[in-house]
Amino acid sequence: MESFSFKYPATKSVAGRAHTGVVGSGDLEILLEPTASNETEFVVRTASDGFQEIWKRVFDRFVALNDISAKIILNDFGATPGVVSLRLSQVLELANQKIN
Repeated sequence: MESFSFKYPATKSVAGRAHTGVVGSGDLEILLEPTASNETEFVVRTASDGFQEIWKRVFDRFVALNDISAKIILNDFGATPGVVSLRLSQVLELANQKIN
């Protein structure tokens, strides 16, 4: 089991909290919480060791398109980069549907 985090500067807010996915074989759970910190923080807990650079590339791509101030927790059980990207898009869409 491995845990690590990445932080990126951010300027836009997100409407609310959101959750998507499940921790299961080949999948992952993502929890998104808005913050006032002017950064996006990704916190990863994964069963697959040694893939930090791949995670970073997925996050680099996500923040290039989505400049949001949020803490994003990812609980992974072997998801592929494609699944990670899909789940990130899903959780952001859900978060922006929230009404404060």
